[in-house]
Amino acid sequence: MATTELDRDPSKAITAIRDARPPATDRFTYLTIVESNLSPEVLPTLNEVLQDAGLTQEIGWDLVYNLVSLPGSSSCLETIARLGNPREVILKVLETLELLGEEEGYEADDEAETTKEKKEGGVTKTEKFITLMGMLAILHGRIKTKYPSRFLAQTLQTVLGAYEAGSEEMTAAVINLVHSLSGKRARPPLPSRKSSVNVANLDARGDRGKNAPDPEADDGKEGEAKTEDPDETELQQKLLLSFATCVLERYANGNDLAWAGRLVEFYEPERTVPGRRTLMGAFREEEGLLAKDGIVGNLVALIGDLGLRSCSRTFLKHVCEGPLHENPLAGSEDFESASQVKLSTGGAVCLVAYWVFSSTIFDADHPQPEMNIFPDHYAVLDKFLQDDAHAQIQQSPGTVEALVTIGLWLHANKFVSANPNTPLTNPTTSPEDPTSDFMRYIHLVTLIALFHPKLHVRNAASTLAGQVLHSDPSDDDRLKVLYDLLENCTFASLKARAITWLREELIAAFTAKLHQATAFSTLQALETVQYVVFPNLDFLVEDTNLEEVVEYLVTNAPFLMQAVNLGLFLWSSPEKWNAVLPTNMDATVRQRWFEPLLESIERVQKESKSSDVELGPLEGELAVLKGRLEDLAAKEGFTGGKGV
Repeated sequence: MATTELDRDPSKAITAIRDARPPATDRFTYLTIVESNLSPEVLPTLNEVLQDAGLTQEIGWDLVYNLVSLPGSSSCLETIARLGNPREVILKVLETLELLGEEEGYEADDEAETTKEKKEGGVTKTEKFITLMGMLAILHGRIKTKYPSRFLAQTLQTVLGAYEAGSEEMTAAVINLVHSLSGKRARPPLPSRKSSVNVANLDARGDRGKNAPDPEADDGKEGEAKTEDPDETELQQKLLLSFATCVLERYANGNDLAWAGRLVEFYEPERTVPGRRTLMGAFREEEGLLAKDGIVGNLVALIGDLGLRSCSRTFLKHVCEGPLHENPLAGSEDFESASQVKLSTGGAVCLVAYWVFSSTIFDADHPQPEMNIFPDHYAVLDKFLQDDAHAQIQQSPGTVEALVTIGLWLHANKFVSANPNTPLTNPTTSPEDPTSDFMRYIHLVTLIALFHPKLHVRNAASTLAGQVLHSDPSDDDRLKVLYDLLENCTFASLKARAITWLREELIAAFTAKLHQATAFSTLQALETVQYVVFPNLDFLVEDTNLEEVVEYLVTNAPFLMQAVNLGLFLWSSPEKWNAVLPTNMDATVRQRWFEPLLESIERVQKESKSSDVELGPLEGELAVLKGRLEDLAAKEGFTGGKGV
């Protein structure tokens, strides 16, 4: 009952905390009194009490978890970090961080949730994280030990586990922490930069001269330790660098940074729709998107401050040829030298992508990688996607977008092959072999175009695949890739894209007016692919039930639409394309493909009205497809002008 009364009356709680200080009670009893009377109103008094370094060393660590959830507790927690036993307090901070990582994620900690917590007097998860980062910065500066890397490794692993990339504030707090731990002062934000995100930093705002010495310093003297081994210093710096690359990858995977989409807009401005805001425009105008660019810029600057400022061959070899390091800090508390510490492979990819992206879009002064699509970019792409491409693309969308970004930049700068005048197929394999590097590269990029969750990345990947395809100096190779996609790919959207690439090849060959005939300026191309572009569809009208016809049309709608568009392209100007149109191809396409397709569409439109088959969006798609087929039928080059 006494505790309840104290809770109801802050003045009684304040009196109890002030008067019960040891030696009036023992430290265990006093700790119980403090914990049972914690409230925002008692915090100023508690902070006065905690100025007693001896008392704070005994009880401070045990107050961390309860205090971090109280509004206004940052001063008390800063005092505990500066005066408490640093080894005990740091363990409690890490334990609190682990529990914080299990709390409801940042996605639920949105503006509405944050407002609710503020009104109820609570502390958001992000605010707790920021305060704990400040405590860690202070605590690591106080621990005097021969091997501080062991404390550092544990801290970095725990922070990474609690960090949520969807929060700019959390990311800014992590950047502050690394600056403090590395001994390098954080760069002040530029006054005119709207993208700066600033958060409280306990380590920066206080006086380090007030920090109590480490009572457990290794050489037996409080606050002093033996001279630190240079190898130990190098190990700590490498741990921080590895951690920073992990954070960069996490941030890229947790935020839509639109690097690839913006590069496509920069390289091909003619593809933008007049009147529609571009991605580049959005990132110039929206404060939230500006903040994302600013955070990434700060992360990359931090990595540079930690020593990774150049794109050396050693670094590129790690990225392209080394093993895939997805969790490089695992077990790092047992590392004995910097050589054992690896960088996050995905983080390194994101770093290279940002270098080339910002050099292009912002004209920034960043290193540029000396690499080519073949073999370098292919090697890293294959490394990331070789096992389970779909899962990797879904789990690491930012890293995968970074890969596309690098590929776009390499192609734009004509870094396609280390041997630019030779075919891109692997010389050790037959071009028809699907394991050839060229064929597999196109396959991997088209998987990104299929599975990536962001439309602008899918479009950018499709653009890259087409660019690389067209870059192969061997027209036979290009034709074989197109045939392979049209014959063996099970995804209609990618087969549709292959038809687009086929049309681009035909146009390029015609425009170039080559003196020497190529596969795409003669009958060879369409003779090779006509039966996979316009396959036999008689099965749709041969005792096939309505549901099966609908399923086929739903599955193949994008492919069918691009096929009829190619027909319109060819037979609208048959005299122009006479050199590439095989004899009687129009009659063959009409009989095998056009007539059964049109008949099946008309059947579905008619019978679905009196059946239980729901067409949904397909109804509109079929109307458009039928209209395009009727347009094709009206072309004299296709039907002699006789129509349907």
